[in-house]
Amino acid sequence: MLPPHRYYYLHNFQRALDWISHRYGDLLDEPEQAFLTRFAQLSQPSRALMVRLLMRRGPWFLADKLAYEEIPDIAGAAAPLLALGWLDAGHPLALHELFALHTKPELLRLFAGAPIHAGQRKAEMLLALQSLHEAPQPYGAWNPQAPGAAWRVMTGELCERLRLMFFGNLYQDWSEFVLSDLGVFRYETVAFDTASRAFQSRSDVDAYLALHACRRALDEGADIDTLLQSVASCASANPWLEQRRAKVLLRIGQACERAQDWVRAEQAYAQSTYPGARHRRIRVYERMQRLDDAMALAQTAQARPESDEEAQRVARMLPRLRRGLGLGAAARSASQATVVAQLRMDLELDAPTEPSSVEFVLRDHWHSAGAPVFYVENALVNSLFGLLCWTAIFAPLPGAFFHPFQSGPADLGAPDFVSRRAALFDACLARLDDGSWREAIRRCHADKQGLQSPFVFWSVLTEPLLELALDCIPAAHLKLFFARMLRNLPANRTGFPDLVRFWPAERRYELVEVKAPGDKLQDNQIRWLQYCAAQGIPVRVCHVQWREQAACPPAFESAPRGAGRLRP
Repeated sequence: MLPPHRYYYLHNFQRALDWISHRYGDLLDEPEQAFLTRFAQLSQPSRALMVRLLMRRGPWFLADKLAYEEIPDIAGAAAPLLALGWLDAGHPLALHELFALHTKPELLRLFAGAPIHAGQRKAEMLLALQSLHEAPQPYGAWNPQAPGAAWRVMTGELCERLRLMFFGNLYQDWSEFVLSDLGVFRYETVAFDTASRAFQSRSDVDAYLALHACRRALDEGADIDTLLQSVASCASANPWLEQRRAKVLLRIGQACERAQDWVRAEQAYAQSTYPGARHRRIRVYERMQRLDDAMALAQTAQARPESDEEAQRVARMLPRLRRGLGLGAAARSASQATVVAQLRMDLELDAPTEPSSVEFVLRDHWHSAGAPVFYVENALVNSLFGLLCWTAIFAPLPGAFFHPFQSGPADLGAPDFVSRRAALFDACLARLDDGSWREAIRRCHADKQGLQSPFVFWSVLTEPLLELALDCIPAAHLKLFFARMLRNLPANRTGFPDLVRFWPAERRYELVEVKAPGDKLQDNQIRWLQYCAAQGIPVRVCHVQWREQAACPPAFESAPRGAGRLRP
């Protein structure tokens, strides 16, 4: 008899089904209710096999290749599933599905005598056979000598819907349970109430799935006019679903831009309220030579920009639009280039003998016991923010938390994320004024250590780094950082300088953006540099040059940009 923990995945799946039944029972139709009831009535081996297959990439599986230690009789476990129609041994499968089930040597034996050979790749073999085998047929017809059957999981769409209802998204899957059980991922415990569920009606679930299908169809090259009509039909009164719909429209517009289909790009952007759609629409008007429309929309954006990013982009567009319309030049303020130039320093260093990023080379060059330097990029300020504002971020507001496996609130990217929690954020930031912020951050760092968070980089924020930051960065500067982040969290949580330098004896610090030869500042970095300079926050841009006697391999001059460098 195997111990119960060998069926951990089954226990977790049943836990999810119980959760769905309790919280979403009113949204389930008869087949879904029947699935929950019948699944619970199956034997443990049958339930285990069903979950094993649902957790794998399917929907097709070769019966004789399935082997699980805790399910010794695969055929016996499958029999009730076949009787229920949850598995189908006679379902027709297409040639490409057959190819996905077999290795290349197996296919060569299966199609012996066909116009294919061992020197071909599987894709080439498939192409050569496609016209000869267009009609799907049962596995037994494809492979009469097969020792076993091929089973198709027939509950995939139903279980996909249940997965969506449990997680509130389709990017998390059942493996989250496994990672949680193994201690790889640990999550904050948040209280749920009856209003805290992702979907309030069955139509909400339908709309999400329809939008997901539209996004997938876009990637597969679907007709744009059909897609625009489909997305329009997905309009919903649910705010977060409307935000998803607006994002799909933005993606359609971007795809049209890449294809230089300006008319349809304009149509998509005009229907989208997602951040970034407006300035892209201005650019499309330029491409279409509709300069009056571009100028009118640019002036509207200039008067009430949706973000610092949009203000920056529109400021670049306006001089070009004015020239195109034959208008005089507008009065100019201090340019971004002027502000950034004032922060510039140049440094010549020996190139590293081993491949290394320029950030690490400069960090090691400056670092000393009396003046330590750390590579932090977005990690330090985000982590301090996440620790100080933990209670606001994980507040159990309706529509924020749907299940126990969330690393952060579901509405984090919503326009009203901060306004809904304004009082909570105010209370957290008030600690920066009353002197309790250091103790609050230390306590949260200790109590929440290792829990998933959208802001805290646990692997980076070591205790030595934390203590240096608390001693050397004034509360007033943290308040300035956090205030700008809260103006637009999705945009302003990135773009921070690469390095932080500390002088503990003087209780001061400096942020440094590092640039290798030929490397340029990104827009979000420029916005943070301008803000820091305007607010008196110590910041510099260090341009590193390698001494002539050595050469640093260009591929290693600067670490790759983006969230992939440091993750919370």
